[in-house]
Parts: sequence; structure tokens; C-alpha cells
Amino acid sequence: MIRVQLEDFDIGQEIDALTAGNTGIGGICSFMGTVRDMAGGSGADDAVSTMTLEHYPGMTEKALAQIDAEANTRWNLAASLIVHRYGELTPGDRIVLVVTASAHRQDAFEACQFLMDWLKTKAPFWKLEASEDGASWVEARESDDDATARWK
Repeated sequence: MIRVQLEDFDIGQEIDALTAGNTGIGGICSFMGTVRDMAGGSGADDAVSTMTLEHYPGMTEKALAQIDAEANTRWNLAASLIVHRYGELTPGDRIVLVVTASAHRQDAFEACQFLMDWLKTKAPFWKLEASEDGASWVEARESDDDATARWK
């Protein structure tokens, strides 16, 4: 299941809804990302006041659905969920939730990590961090690209 939304989400409610009634699930793995208060997470003095996430409706959902389908092909998943927010967020706000569920934990762990690595590098979202000193677009990191490369 894929959702790109402006609204916040509740991780417990999302997991409950995804797995309701499926007693064949033995492992659930989740990752939730939040807005950091420092630009690029560097610990520098440039405190982030807002992060604005932009996307192209329709194109974004299609890209997320394709990678979700790939995860479900690579691993034996009983269920999967990607929730990604857009709009103006502040430090501490939830940005993304990935949940994978399977009969055994290893499939859930690996699929969740695969989806997050892909979301970090390939998902069609653009992030603008604003601080007291102005605003700048978040650039991809080499370490994120390296993490994604291992799944090829």
C-alpha cells in the first residue's frame, strides 16, 4: 500500500490496519523518519526551522508503487506499506513510514531496508531546508548511494 499525503500519521494505527486479521505474519519491521533540526544532520550551527517536501502527484505514487512491487517480488512479504508526507514540516515531524510484514523476520528486515534505501536516493521528492541563514535544497549523499547500490 502506498500513500503520499500532507497529513501526519500514527505508526501504531498504520501497523494495526496493515496486519489486521493476518495471523500468518510472524515478523513486522518498520522505519519511521523524522525531520532533524540541523541541516543535513551535520550537527552544524545552521538550525533547520522548516523542511518543505515537494513532489509531482501521480508520478510519485507510480514510482513508489513500482519499488513496493519490486520489494514484494524479491522477498516473501505478507504486507507492505509506504507512507510519505509532503508540504512544510518542522523538526520532530514525521516524514516517512515504511512497514514490511512477513512470516519470518529476515524477509521483513531486508525488504524494509531495501525500501528505505531506495526512498532515500531514488524517490521523486525534493527537500528544501530553511534556516535563519536562508534555504537550500538537500543534496544526495554518497553514503546513501552506496547503500542503494548493494541491492543491484
